[in-house]
Amino acid sequence: MSSPARKIKEYPAITGASVNGDKITAQMSDGREVSIPIAWFPRLLNATPSERSKLEISPGGYGIHWSEVDEDISVKAFLD
Repeated sequence: MSSPARKIKEYPAITGASVNGDKITAQMSDGREVSIPIAWFPRLLNATPSERSKLEISPGGYGIHWSEVDEDISVKAFLD
């Protein structure tokens, strides 16, 4: 007997992002706006406000990258 097929979870793309105070906020392609605490990411917590503001959304919207602090956050961090 074969095992049941696993359903692959699909995530919306990140279409916009910002860092404000102690939160990272992402706008999703499905219309949601989701925030998570910076405290979850020590490199961002210890970064300067200028470093935090220099973020890039990855091609396809699957994550956010901060090159100056070498941090990456995937869309899954906002939704799981």
